[in-house]
Amino acid sequence: MTAKVFARLDARLCPRIPAPLAVAVSGGGDSVALLAMAVDWARLRGRRLLVLTVDHRLNPESASWTRRAGDQARALGCAWRSLIWDAPVPGTGLPAAARAARHALIAGAAREAGASVILMAHTLDDAVEADLMRAEGTPIGRVREWSPSPVWPEGREVQLFRPLLDVARADLRALLVARGLDWIEDPANADLRFARARARSRLPLPSGGGRIACDPTTGLSLAERSEPPGEGVRGALSPPAPLPTGEGIVAFDRLVDPRALAATLTCVGGGVRTPSGDQLERLTRRLHDGGDFHATLCGARLSARADVVQVHREPGDQRRAGLAPLRLEPGVGAIWDGRYEVTADAPGLTVAAALGRMASLAPADRAALSALPAAARGAVPVLIRDGDSRPVLAAPDVRMRSLVPLRLAGALDLMPHETDLIAARMAPDAVNAYFEFHTDGRPAGAA
Repeated sequence: MTAKVFARLDARLCPRIPAPLAVAVSGGGDSVALLAMAVDWARLRGRRLLVLTVDHRLNPESASWTRRAGDQARALGCAWRSLIWDAPVPGTGLPAAARAARHALIAGAAREAGASVILMAHTLDDAVEADLMRAEGTPIGRVREWSPSPVWPEGREVQLFRPLLDVARADLRALLVARGLDWIEDPANADLRFARARARSRLPLPSGGGRIACDPTTGLSLAERSEPPGEGVRGALSPPAPLPTGEGIVAFDRLVDPRALAATLTCVGGGVRTPSGDQLERLTRRLHDGGDFHATLCGARLSARADVVQVHREPGDQRRAGLAPLRLEPGVGAIWDGRYEVTADAPGLTVAAALGRMASLAPADRAALSALPAAARGAVPVLIRDGDSRPVLAAPDVRMRSLVPLRLAGALDLMPHETDLIAARMAPDAVNAYFEFHTDGRPAGAA
């Protein structure tokens, strides 16, 4: 098992680089086992680890659990940081809220430390439990080995890596016992009020005790499963796949893969809304039928004409969502509309949507906007300087970059290695190169 996990780590990660590798550790058995193997791998590969533990404050013992996780991390020679969820506890949807908060805290801490990858201890049991939850109607995504952080914009430039997705929970417990490591059992994992616990209770028990991971669609146990989850995704997305064309506009042809279409709508929309399965099926069918049409979904507007499809931010959705002008603090990068990172060197600047302000632009700026589809122009950011009523598209003391290409590249599995993430962070304007992957050298949708 350890050799297999090391091979997965070697396939995705860089040896001997100064950036830390983040590891999410709750103190539960899965994450402690992951940490133990990650420590062994890091020592051999010359990497340093940053262990991150979230205290949700949902259990009276949570503070002591967090301290215990920190003691284990330090005993293994790792840097460790605790992260506190101090927001009010919601009356409904607690698991989803706690999960989102956990991801946001971990992603923010990883980015702050310079880490591009976070190791997560999801196992084969977790993947099967998620399958059961989906079958019962819980809106939860498939667990993938390598995927972007699900929170935005906190999770930008951060990838989640789950190297244990073909390892059973019982095998990890056996490893912990063999190494003399202990772990925490959270009673919430057995609380049948939660969908995850109900799914876990339905996994079959072998005669020897611990639960067996079993695929609910095939009935195959771990030993019989022929293909680990998370593999073969790249092939399913190409050809064709979306290609950013500038100003947050993405183009592709009508045979786009449904998952790539869903990712495009979410990334261009700038938020975390995703289309439902029914919405995606209807939209894909209309694309394949060949007629010209427009559709708005997830804050994005899709326009299909002839063989080419374009998706851009919907200005009307910005207005309906109450997108307000954003005051810029000098030297501090700000995220505007979930799509742009804007940094001003001087005070007195605000970024806002062009919608309702285009008539005030200078002729040169209006001419630049005319190169965009008319329906996309209002969603473009403009800059407003104190004391000047005329907005501008750019200013010499402001740096502005679109986050859509980078986010979409991660969502489409076009950055499969830590090297890709580091290169994109160092040269974000070059991220469009990740989309030039067709064998004939043509971007998606090109004639």
